Amino acid sequence: MYFDYVTHPVHLPELTDGKDPVRHRVVIAGGGPTGLALALGLARYGVPSVVLESDRTVCVGSRAACLSRRTLEIMEQFGAADAYLAKGLAWTGGVSYYRDTEVLRFAMPHDENQKFPPMINLQQCYAEQYLLDAADRYGDGLVEVRWGSRVEAVRQNPDGVDLEVRTDDGDTYTMTADWLVGCDGARSTVREQLGLRLAGTAYEGRYVIVDVELKTDRPALRYAWFDPPSNPGSTLLMHRQPDDIWRLDYQLQPDEDPQEAVRPENVMPRVHSHLRMIGERDDVEPVWISVYKANALTLDSYRHGRVLFAGDAAHLIPIFGVRGMNSAIDDTHNLAWKLAFVVSGHSPVELLDTYSTERVHAGRENIRYASKSTEFMAPPSFAFDTMRTAVLGLTAEGHTWASSLINPRQTQPISYEGCGFTGPADAFDDGPRPGDVLPECPLTLPGDKEGHLTDLLGSRITVLAFTADGELAPDLRAELDALAAGPVPLTTAVISAAPTRIASHDHTGRLFPLYGAQPGTVCLIRPDGHLYARRQHPRPGEVRAWTEAMTAGRGIGRDTR
Repeated sequence: MYFDYVTHPVHLPELTDGKDPVRHRVVIAGGGPTGLALALGLARYGVPSVVLESDRTVCVGSRAACLSRRTLEIMEQFGAADAYLAKGLAWTGGVSYYRDTEVLRFAMPHDENQKFPPMINLQQCYAEQYLLDAADRYGDGLVEVRWGSRVEAVRQNPDGVDLEVRTDDGDTYTMTADWLVGCDGARSTVREQLGLRLAGTAYEGRYVIVDVELKTDRPALRYAWFDPPSNPGSTLLMHRQPDDIWRLDYQLQPDEDPQEAVRPENVMPRVHSHLRMIGERDDVEPVWISVYKANALTLDSYRHGRVLFAGDAAHLIPIFGVRGMNSAIDDTHNLAWKLAFVVSGHSPVELLDTYSTERVHAGRENIRYASKSTEFMAPPSFAFDTMRTAVLGLTAEGHTWASSLINPRQTQPISYEGCGFTGPADAFDDGPRPGDVLPECPLTLPGDKEGHLTDLLGSRITVLAFTADGELAPDLRAELDALAAGPVPLTTAVISAAPTRIASHDHTGRLFPLYGAQPGTVCLIRPDGHLYARRQHPRPGEVRAWTEAMTAGRGIGRDTR
């Protein structure tokens, strides 16, 4: 059975003279995947939040339906990955056609080191529900979702934010928060209230998105057709989703009215024609229909005083390359630990400026790659259209060198190298650089448990210490023990080249070379899994200096001694 929607009752707190008398640490405007993921991220650190969601159910339809490996790694940290993997459909590549000729067959990076597939397909309605389920498991009121509640006005003051909230039942009340995070989507009321505007490129092309139920053995890949015989002059995408739901995205012609284009009597003839062309049944009905316009827009800053922005409220990224929701989830992973450290008193508010710097950089990188894909999928000018036709024609005739231009450039983790919030590194021949996401690798965890490197990461700062036999040098052990006993949440994960009961074992022999490590190498890992600093043999007191700089929101010069 397809998704069973639950309508939640409107929640109205006990009011005093029309005001919620509780001052909240964090209020999150928007209960979509961005807002719910941020609430879960904060809950990992014991920071409570209130989520205000104008609807009374999770979203309807597939919407953002492709979740990347990086998103799955984050969802494991947030406690939702098992449900995502159990329901989602994994895929590793795709096929593109020009008319009825195959012109590209690609595979996304995937090797034996990985814990998760490169991508899964899962409708957004499920993604949101599984985040809610994970929030319920926290208990203790750490995540409070107020359904049918919309932010109507925002007023900042030096130490907080005052909000006016309206419910579906017509009630209004005010509430106060130390911090407000706008996760309320492309038409963000919070952004509007602050007088902020997104900047960038708004593409003219529009796509209709339709979900249909279709039972078939066709595998879960990314399928694309350029100028297909079933819909001449259009571009069409297909993705398989759980519950025998197939999503089709097809391009509208410039003279088509978007409002008329989403009427079922106008949508389904195109869908039926395409299904017949590829040899599938065409007796299908629509489950959900929408229309989409590609935008490549971002705010210049994601922090404005006591108000922060994440997801579509901060940036709009074209769907091609599936960077929209995946980028939003990355926003929340970056923001959650920094906001939690500030709220808990471990860090000054300046740490939040690094959230804005890093995620604006990531937003622009995602927009840059997605725009390249958009210009090929939906050419914005005659010149782009001519170039695309030439590339497709050459590839169809067997000139495979041109096929790289067809590649949709699926989402990849963004490095924060160069953003100014990194520590030093020796001149390593291999391995991650400060600012990079940690590469994955299998490990044998203490107790002879099979696992991966990401299993060693949690809600704390993590010190990865590479050893020959699991034993640390006495001075390093003393320094790390003192740090662990301090107020900042920090843990040490020891990795051994040889089998030992006291440390994780690099049983494949791949981890040390993957990281360019040797016994004595130390890496300092941020709570969001990005490398802050690494050294083959850190000087006494150096790891403490790194930790103090990280929690203060500062970088350290990248010297190589």
